[in-house]
Formats: sequence, structure tokens, C-alpha cells
Amino acid sequence: MSKTSYAPPPFFSNGHIQTIFPPLFRKVPSVFYKRQRINTQDGDFLDLDWSRKGHKKLAVVSHGLEGNAHRAYVKGMVKALNDSGWDVLAWNYRSCSGEPNQQLRSYHNGITDDLSVIIEHAKTTHAWEQIALVGFSLGGNLSLLYLGRESVDPLIKKAIVFSVPCDLKSSSETISKPSNVLYMKRFLVMLHNKIKSKMKVLPGQIDDKDYEKIKDFKDFDDRYTAPIHGFKNAEDYWEKCSSKPYIPKIKIPTLIINAKNDPFLPDACFPIKEARSNPMVTLCMPESGGHVGFICFNKQNLYWSEARAVEFLRNGN
Repeated sequence: MSKTSYAPPPFFSNGHIQTIFPPLFRKVPSVFYKRQRINTQDGDFLDLDWSRKGHKKLAVVSHGLEGNAHRAYVKGMVKALNDSGWDVLAWNYRSCSGEPNQQLRSYHNGITDDLSVIIEHAKTTHAWEQIALVGFSLGGNLSLLYLGRESVDPLIKKAIVFSVPCDLKSSSETISKPSNVLYMKRFLVMLHNKIKSKMKVLPGQIDDKDYEKIKDFKDFDDRYTAPIHGFKNAEDYWEKCSSKPYIPKIKIPTLIINAKNDPFLPDACFPIKEARSNPMVTLCMPESGGHVGFICFNKQNLYWSEARAVEFLRNGN
């Protein structure tokens, strides 16, 4: 367990404000990517956005649900890492780069195979001294799942993740509550747009008939995520892709930061017991921060989460 120094600005302590303000109002103008497309063995592609400054260390940043490398929280982290001696690879999940992917499969909380592919590819581009994983929300769950379940590349030395729904069932149920109805509706609209795009690429293989009947993630995962990706149903998907049971198996220094007022995270998403059982894992639970928030106002346009990541990757605490 770790104490936190984070204190929100005046009038920004509310979890919903912390969650909503950054995507609406934060701008990070000084990040410029070079995009690279790589092919996958199943006949698809992944789009990678590189921010390289000639450093010897690489951070791999994984975004959240329906995010991409151009979201403010990703670009803010990219700039902070670049400024502190890291090159950055911010990758886009399938269909998240602005173009629908070519296969029926898409992305979900457990796509560790795609994460493995981009890590292996990154190693071919440079003789990195070390690699770190940085993940937000779904990308945080994915990073923890990779570290605890897969054969981890020895170049990966540290990881830091934020706002992690490490228990997918309880998190999905929490987002479906009336207090989160605006978030739920927004996610479903965005996911619907992805389905419609894929219908054009793969006519007859997927459809959106009666999509309006889908009211929450269980409905969506039962209809799309589970059958497309080889799970029995939403419950099976949630159980197999939740990172929480794998946290005790993580073997590199890892920092998990989940704010207590995150509107998406119930008690089950604060892995206190799991972190205590593993000396490699530190759990930090600020009173405020919202979901991928941690707002700060300063001349550097540096959020607390970004400063904390730099500190952890530099000092390991």
C-alpha cells in the first residue's frame, strides 16, 4: 500500500468532474507522432503512434475503452515521459486508429496477444535498455493481465497503471447504475459506430439489428464481445479477462493507482489483498482523481498522474 500526495484543485474534488473535465477541456498540443502500421498473423493490422526522441528507454502506453493515442490523457503522459528520458509507443487497438480493422475480432480487456505483438515489434526497431508498460482503464487491466498471465519479455522492468477495472463484472455492473447513465450511453453510441463501420468491411458477418435494445455492457458483451472472441457469454469473458486474480503473480515492480471516487470502480476493483500478497505490487488509492483524471493546473500542463509515473519509473517508489 502507498500513501498519496495528490490533492485536487479547489472545486475539482468530485469524481465526476475529475472524469469529465480532461476529455472536454484539456489540450496537449506539443506531442507529434509518427504512425506505423504493422500486419498481424491473422491478416489484420495494428496502428502504432511513435514519439521518439532518441532515448534508450521505451514506454508502451495502452489507452482505455474507445480511446486512442490522441486522447489528452495519453498525449499528456507521452509528453511527460519524453521530457524525462523515454521514447514512447502509444498503440491503437484494432479499429481505434480511425479505420476499421479487417477481421471480425476487435479488442477487449484481454487482448494480451496484440500487446505481445507490439512489444516484439518494438524490440526490432531499437536496442532498448528497458521497456515499461503504462496503462489506463482497459489498458491498465490489459497490462496487468499480460504481466500476471503471459510470458513477460525480460526487457520489461516496470509498469504503472491508472483507473483499472480489475474486476470486470463488478465494474460493468457499476457503470450500468443510473448515476452513470450518461457514460453508459456514450460508450454504447461509440461502440455502435464501430459495429456499423465493421458492417461495411464485413457485410453479412456482423449486424446491428435491434441494437437499441442493448442497455449495458452485459448486453453488448453477450451479443458481440463474447461470441466473437471465443467466450461463452459476458460472465465468462469478465471472469477470464479480469486482471485481479493475476496480480499476485506479477514479477516486476508495478504501481496501481485507483482513485476512491472513481465513478466506474466499486470496492472489488481495489485489489488490497492481492497487492499485499505481492511485494512487487504497490496499490495507491487517492481520495480523489475520478476515472483517468488526477487534474493539476500548472505551467507545465502536467497532471499528477504523469508526474507520479515519471517518479515511479525513475525511482521505483
